[in-house]
Order: sequence, then C-alpha cells, then structure tokens
Amino acid sequence: MRDFATLFNAIDQSTKTKVKVAALADYFANAPKPDRIWTIAMFSGRRPKRAVTTTRLREWAAERAGIPLWLFEECYPIVGDLSETIAHLLPPATRQIDKPLAEWINLVRGLGQMEEPQRKEIILDAWDQLENTERFLFNKLITGGFRVGISQKLMTRALARATERDEAEMAHRLMGNWDPATITWDDLIEAEDAGADASRPYPFYLAYALEDEPSDLGVPEDWHAEWKWDGIRGQLILRDGQHFVWSRGEELMTDRFPELARAMDFLPMGTVLDGEILAWGKGQPQNFNALQKRIGRKTVPKKLLQEAPVILYAYDLLEWQGQDLRQTEFAKRRLLLSNLCADLPDDAPVRLSPTIGFVDWESLAQIRQTARDAQAEGIMLKRMASLYLIGRKKGDWWKWKLDPLTIDAVMIYAQSGSGRRANLFTDFTFAVWKGNDLVPFTKAYSGLTDEEFRKITAWVKKNTLQRFGPVRQVTPEHVFEIAFEGIQASSRHKSGVALRFPRMSRWRHDKPVQEANTMDDLNEMLRLYG
Repeated sequence: MRDFATLFNAIDQSTKTKVKVAALADYFANAPKPDRIWTIAMFSGRRPKRAVTTTRLREWAAERAGIPLWLFEECYPIVGDLSETIAHLLPPATRQIDKPLAEWINLVRGLGQMEEPQRKEIILDAWDQLENTERFLFNKLITGGFRVGISQKLMTRALARATERDEAEMAHRLMGNWDPATITWDDLIEAEDAGADASRPYPFYLAYALEDEPSDLGVPEDWHAEWKWDGIRGQLILRDGQHFVWSRGEELMTDRFPELARAMDFLPMGTVLDGEILAWGKGQPQNFNALQKRIGRKTVPKKLLQEAPVILYAYDLLEWQGQDLRQTEFAKRRLLLSNLCADLPDDAPVRLSPTIGFVDWESLAQIRQTARDAQAEGIMLKRMASLYLIGRKKGDWWKWKLDPLTIDAVMIYAQSGSGRRANLFTDFTFAVWKGNDLVPFTKAYSGLTDEEFRKITAWVKKNTLQRFGPVRQVTPEHVFEIAFEGIQASSRHKSGVALRFPRMSRWRHDKPVQEANTMDDLNEMLRLYG
C-alpha cells in the first residue's frame, strides 16, 4: 500500500503528463504483479463495490477520533470529501504494517460477507496501522469511490514504456470484460495470445469538435460526410459463433439489445462493426428519447422491445474475415462496409449509415442546418485516407455539431459542490415564468468560471431566503442562459419537460428577471424539437 500511496501522491501533486507517465511506468515495472493488476483496474473504473455505508463510516470515525458526530458533520462539508475528512480527523496510527495493495483490496472485498461488528473491528484496526494518504486510499476502497486523474491514454502509455511494447497493443489488451480478481498480469499484459478473447472490442477512435470553418480542412473531395447520430456509440462483434455489443464506455451491453443477436443470421463471423445504436421506427431513426427508455436496463421487457426496437447504424468496419482493418484507409474500409451491407434485408438489425453527398463546404453547411430533422446532432467529417486510431486525435475525424438550444432562466435554488468546490455554491435550480409564478424546470452545475462561481457564492450567502438541508432558496434576481442538446416531455418534472445535458452558457447580467423565458417558450421548443 505504501508504494501505491507514493504513486498516488506523485500523480495527484503534478499536472505534468510526463511526471505522471514516469511515475506510473516505474510502478508498473517494479510493483508486485497483483498490485499492478488492481492499479490498472481502479484507474480504469473497475473498483471494488461499496463495502460499508457512509453513515457507519462517519459514526465509527467520529467515535475513534473522540469527537461528537455533529462536529464530524460540520467538518465534512468544509473538507468536501468523506475519505479525506476521516483521514484528517483520526488520531495517529500506533503501528505501521506495509501490506501489498492486493491484500488490502481482498480484505475490502470480504467485508460484505461479514457481520457489522466484525466489519467495524477490521476497519478500525486498518485505520490504526495506515498513515494519512494510505488511510485516505483505504477509505476510497471501502466506499467504492476511488477516482484518480489518469486517462486511459496515459495509463496505456505508461504500460507501453514499462513493458517495452506497442502503445496500441496495450490499449487493446485493456479493453474487454476482464476481472482483476481472476486475471493475472501475465495473462492480461504479457501473454502472446492476449488478443484471442472473442469478446474483446477495439479501442474507439474519437473525433474532435470542429470550431473553425470546414473550408480550412482543404478540398471537399478528401472528406467523407455523414450525420452525427444521437444514439449510443457501440461496437458489434461477431466471433467464434457468438455476438457481443460494447459501448464506447467499455460496458458490455449485449443483453440490453437482444435484437442485435440476429446480426449473426446475416453477417459472417470475424466481423467487427463500429456504429451507433439507435431506436428505429417507420423506416428511420427515432428521437433519442425513445432510446433513453432502454438505457440503464439490464433486461428489456417485451413491450419496450416493441415500442423502441433498435438497430446498429454501421459507419466503420474494424475487422473483416478475422483481420484487423484499422491500419487500412477509411475509404477502403467504407467500401468493404458498403458491399457488406448492400445485400442485407430490410429486417436485418444492421444498416449502413448513409453518406452525405456535397460539392462544396457551403452546401454542406446548409445540409447541416437540417440535422435535427434527421434526428442527428450535426455532421461527422472523416478524411478518406484516415486510419482508425486510438482515442481522440486531431486532424482526421471531426464532429461539426449544431449550436445548442438555449433558454434564459432564473436561478431560484443553490447547493454547494463537492471536492475542491465544497466551499462554493455550484449546483443550481432554474425556473421560467408561468404567468406571475416561477416554475423550476432544470438543474445545472457547469459552464461558469471559478471566478463566477466565487461571485455567485458570495451573493447566495447574503441572499438566502430559506434552507432545506443543503439546499438554499435564494432571491430570484439573476438570469442565466441555459444551453442544452435536447428537450423531451417528462411526467417526473413539475414543468412537464426535461432537458438533455443542460449547462450554464453565460450569466446574463444584461437581462432583468422579468425578461426571462416562459413555459410557453419551453413548450414551443418541445413541439419543435421534442
């Protein structure tokens, strides 16, 4: 645990990529192999499940620290992180025992099968033999809240350096449904047949947002254009007589979309498609709202399968006849994909995402304005000569999204943030006018600068009307422009609508409260875009 704490401090205390990669590479080269596996797992989101409730942890920490629970609760929001609060308040350890990280994780994984008195005894004993950073990390393991500022890209770069292997190979090895509790370092990282796992997807190639004029990209003939679909990015894998569906977030979603199993009736084994999972009806993609009903469900009832069937709109071919095509130019991959999809029947669960033909950038800009009519978010631009790379790379793939929808709303409630923003009010509830009343319709917590958050925090403290636990009702005095990607009807909200990805795009110092938008404005947006 001591070496892992040293690694964590090196990463946490530096903003330099080179420092982080060097620290990780040194750790992966020298730490015990089981510790390396668990470090990869935790840095890539495969954390142990919560073993103890935070309520019990607060009670036990206050007891061990010799302070009343109310005092602990007063300290918690000031620090902003429960694990850090506990680590600071506990008395110094009376002994130090340096157990490997894997041993501590196995201890945490076993807590769920114990009675509460035994859990408490083990946790108190652990606190008594760990120094501050180690305690903090141990607490994160207990709560299942371990997160660290390391991207998958940095981790694969460090692994490549530590093992003297190719970075792309490392990225591919880390994909898939491997379990840190059962797999070994040798099997995951060093085995020559590591790519034999039939379910393993390829790392996704991600596009950058196009902020300049598309004419800066060069001649249109070098580019392929298609809609940027508003669904779930995924890979459909057909190997060894099986099919697998992976999301861009490396979540295995095969059981959630049973319709895609029929792809095996029409496509050969050794095929991997990259595309968008979309709700489909009346011969065209449906609004994201239809797909949203199925997101988060482990099993899908028959009625929902009928109401919101899905297809994969394929836009790239990553593997064909068992051969990795990622180093083949996009134009050739696309031609193979077109030929593959040409003979598919209408009832096949896979379709070819259509190409958008255009003669110049001006005409494409006009087509882009009709994206919402096509249930799309904008246009994707892919260089015809591009390879299928790993992660987000500038130059060859661009997403040219529509400008977001916006509405001006009044802030009526405020709540403090967490972590480094625990002392600031950052989470707000916004309302629009309905007659003479303000009706809440959305929450937002991003979009402002730190300086703006500090200013609004000072104002909230002076203009609180009522408190409801951590939430403060404030004087309706400030108007904010709220940007969002979509709107839908919602029976769960008092306003009757729900926004997709709402955020504060600007603080409207120039607009009085009386000029904020109305429920009629929201309902008109719902009619046009819902």
